Amino acid sequence: MFKEFYTQRGEYVVISAEQASRFAKGVAGDYNPIHNPDARRFCVPGDLLFALVLAKFGLSRHMEFRFTSMVGADTPLVFSESENGELHVYDEDGKCYLQVKRRGDWTDDASVIEAFAHCYVAFSGKNFPHYLKPLMEEHGVMFNPKRPLVIYDSMGFSLSRLNAVSPGLTLSHSSLDVQGKRADALLEFAIESAGESVGVGSKKLVVSGLCPYDADEMAAIVDEFYRLKAAYLASV
Repeated sequence: MFKEFYTQRGEYVVISAEQASRFAKGVAGDYNPIHNPDARRFCVPGDLLFALVLAKFGLSRHMEFRFTSMVGADTPLVFSESENGELHVYDEDGKCYLQVKRRGDWTDDASVIEAFAHCYVAFSGKNFPHYLKPLMEEHGVMFNPKRPLVIYDSMGFSLSRLNAVSPGLTLSHSSLDVQGKRADALLEFAIESAGESVGVGSKKLVVSGLCPYDADEMAAIVDEFYRLKAAYLASV
């Protein structure tokens, strides 16, 4: 599951820039330039780490993910489980990139895990422009167009059951808490299967380097997003 997006080298998981970029575009629909292989500030998508945690440790009914640092290309990573059941992703120097708390029943059914991971990642890949642009426009702020920086801070969910068929996520509420030059965006979502509610969750993003909202600048950024999307789809 998701094996084409990483390489196992002994105890370490290694994700190349090309693998991370293919996941971002092909699975998440995320065309953020920071995931381009040649990006100066390249980072591995947090959603890929999320998917690999589920693939390696299973899906629990209640899970909380906290991203503590950005992962660069070709960083040897260890996915580990502590005695109290918490999960961690860290590098060979002990630097932690992801902390996961979980509780309740769990499943290692590959079809269930893959379906849930795909539906969450597809939802998460719509952060921009689908969810963030309206929030920033409403509050009259935006990220620096020359150095857009949106950091994945945390996410969590609770499921009423673990056997949902073809689950789907929809945005239920969103908010933006502006604090000077940064803002916390909270995206809450509902999880449904066959028209039935099977869970809820939320994710938090940090938007840095805020400046006054400029409609023309934002339109140019959105146009570039769709240009990159079209170029990728034409290449596959």
